[in-house]
Amino acid sequence: MQYIRLNEYEISENLKKLNSWQILEGRLTKEFEFKTFKEAISFVNKVADLADQINHHPDITINFTKVRLSVTTHFTKCLTNKDFELAEKTDCILQI
Repeated sequence: MQYIRLNEYEISENLKKLNSWQILEGRLTKEFEFKTFKEAISFVNKVADLADQINHHPDITINFTKVRLSVTTHFTKCLTNKDFELAEKTDCILQI
């Protein structure tokens, strides 16, 4: 899939389709909370597998049972369709 830069309207419309993601400092960001550290790490490993599959990698911060994902397309220095694809597929991981 090609990287397509999104304008403000497209970003707003794509954001409506996601579950609790927000734009912080120009990045698509969401914090996930789990019952245990092991569950948090399991989730991170699934995100890592997904990121490798679609070749688009988030910044990941782990604080015990909280995981924060921050997504942007580094080489375009803006949000693209790939950022929203990763966010959408990440939310699907929790539904499995």
